Amino acid sequence: MAVMPSMNNEIRFFLLSLARRSIKHFLETHDYLKISETNLPSPELSKKQGTFVTLTIDEALRGCIGNIEPLNPIYQDILENAVSSAFYDPRFLPLSKDEFNHVKIEISLLSIPQKLDYKNSTELLEKLSHAKPGVILQKEMNKATFLPQVWEELPSALDFLSQLCLKAGLSADEWIMGELEVKSYTAEVFHE
Repeated sequence: MAVMPSMNNEIRFFLLSLARRSIKHFLETHDYLKISETNLPSPELSKKQGTFVTLTIDEALRGCIGNIEPLNPIYQDILENAVSSAFYDPRFLPLSKDEFNHVKIEISLLSIPQKLDYKNSTELLEKLSHAKPGVILQKEMNKATFLPQVWEELPSALDFLSQLCLKAGLSADEWIMGELEVKSYTAEVFHE
């Protein structure tokens, strides 16, 4: 699995600030914040990369939206995913002005997903238990992902895979059948 170059603290702070400004701007104007690439602290942020923005209040999930594949420049992805996490995650009502003052922002910069080859469910468990990567499961039209930080909540590979199958709309034991396409990825994660 490819390791991504790490962002320095200045860039991390810029992206977290950008996400917060983006949400605040949308709360006030109902429009997306626009910034010029000339205002970026690094040309790295113009590169395309998969990103997720996760919002929490009192450590409870409040929104999480992102793109696994590198579709947009990093800074643009953060602008859009911050707003989507705050206002368009179907699991939650739109973020209120009061909640905005309490929300914490986490950003995940993803590596490009790689197909995970495995012979059987035992080997799949072993590979995932060892690496604890982000995982994408797919069977036909059913697809779901868990970011690498979900391992903190579901440290058992068996539970991790079962819950991911359920998230994809499959039976919890679908991963045992061996007919799933599995991809893995890493993430550089930072938060306020």
